[in-house]
Amino acid sequence: MNIVTIIILGIIILIIVAFFKTIRIVPQKSAFIVERLGKYNATLDAGLHILIPFLDNVAYKHTLKEQAIDVPPQTCITKDNISVEVDGILYLQVIDPKKASYGINHYQFASTQLAQTTMRSVIGKLELDKTFEERDTINVSIVDAVDKASDPWGVKVTRYEVKNIVPPQSIKDAMEKQMRAVREKRAVIAESEGDKQAKINRAEGDKQELIARSEGEMQKRINEADGRAGEIERVAKATANGLRDIASAINERGGINAVNLRIAEQYVNEFGNLAKINNTIILPSNLTDLAGMVSTVTSVLKDQTKEG
Repeated sequence: MNIVTIIILGIIILIIVAFFKTIRIVPQKSAFIVERLGKYNATLDAGLHILIPFLDNVAYKHTLKEQAIDVPPQTCITKDNISVEVDGILYLQVIDPKKASYGINHYQFASTQLAQTTMRSVIGKLELDKTFEERDTINVSIVDAVDKASDPWGVKVTRYEVKNIVPPQSIKDAMEKQMRAVREKRAVIAESEGDKQAKINRAEGDKQELIARSEGEMQKRINEADGRAGEIERVAKATANGLRDIASAINERGGINAVNLRIAEQYVNEFGNLAKINNTIILPSNLTDLAGMVSTVTSVLKDQTKEG
């Protein structure tokens, strides 16, 4: 191989290298920073670009996608002087590739460190119990602090999420005992409330039963009173009707004689019954005057009939 051939091969290689340095294809959601003679020249968006060989150089390559950066666990001290281990995930996105290239040396590392320092500051203002309840507050505080600091870097912090808050084992045991006591307390309260409600329901049921029973007894007495009143009324009406019939019978022909005979028979029967019950009886002085007694009763009946 002579010198001419070597020169030709060198020229070909130089042309190939120049070609690849001239043409740049930028992928979607990416940005390239081009420097010309060591100075910022342009920002290349997605697509095909032609550069000046040996003068233009792609110094930085950035992705414009949202990035999830794991924030390593760190020890934080709460307001009540309890050490907890906290980690999280930081979400950020490059908004200005030029600032991300020249604003800071390594924006991902800087954002992670800032998130950790802000986390320690926020946790230090909260008590242990509040750290579990105020996760949203912690996330918002970290996002605000990191986003404000990263604005000169051309980076936008979208959100931060706390993954784990791990207290010491002794604190975990105490918290478990506390939660167990709270659950037992709630169970006792729920049981007592249930017993109270059951007693109230039973008392209300007894009350309703007594009211219903008293109303039933009252209605029973009313019905009995109505029945007795109706019975008395019917007896009175029957008696009145019987008396009317007797009066009518007396006024008829031969009625007075039948009445006299009936009175005499009853008079004699009653004295006969008295003789059966007692060995000693008191007899009226005019017992033999049966006709006079019958006449007296008959005159009374006649007077009642005339008045009727």
